[in-house]
Amino acid sequence: MNGDVQYLPITPGLFSVLVLLFAGLIILIQLRILRYAYMRLGVGPGMALLLLFGSLVGSYFNIPITVLPAKVVRSGEIVDFFGMRYVVPLVTQWPGTVLAVNVGGAVIPAIMSTYLVLRYQLWVKAAIAVIAIAFIIHVMATPVQGVGIAVPVFVPVVATAILAFLLSREYAAPLAYIGGSIGTLIGADLLNLDKIGGLGAPVASIGGAGTFDGIFLTGILAVLLAGIASPPRPREVW
Repeated sequence: MNGDVQYLPITPGLFSVLVLLFAGLIILIQLRILRYAYMRLGVGPGMALLLLFGSLVGSYFNIPITVLPAKVVRSGEIVDFFGMRYVVPLVTQWPGTVLAVNVGGAVIPAIMSTYLVLRYQLWVKAAIAVIAIAFIIHVMATPVQGVGIAVPVFVPVVATAILAFLLSREYAAPLAYIGGSIGTLIGADLLNLDKIGGLGAPVASIGGAGTFDGIFLTGILAVLLAGIASPPRPREVW
């Protein structure tokens, strides 16, 4: 079963779009056009690229946690939701809905968010950002048969950028990343765990299909939107 839970959360065509965005980002960073934005996040350009590359590659991998009973399990389909096409993996003799954690959409963002909170001591503001984004995402989250819980892809990006500006211009970039990543995971996935068993999804991946695209784009767009207007900080990057 462990091998069957590893799959791209979105179709190869849409995944290629994310890869092209990542490639464009490499070019812009190498030209030092966007270097300052990632310095606002607290990491250097090299670490930023490694972080995003790890998210892309890690989106293929899911860590199984438990199995939820399901009456009917859908298999081998492509599901359209809000302009995105999500993959329902092909499975046979499946025990139910496997609840898993996506490496690229949950594990890496959680580690990075924890680092940012500890580095900048953003306990209160980060908590406000996470709670606010989680509420917004939870309201807009939609159960999708065969996939799990999905949200419109640009909602986390726009919401986190605006909220980060309101909370702190100085720390807008890290707050955008923390709020967009953890807020989406909590609002879309964790607060809807009770609905997953009835969706017929062979794999319900926290941070995977339905939310990975929004979390990955948050890592690119929300940080850039927040970082553009953030005042410079003379902190050393790594």
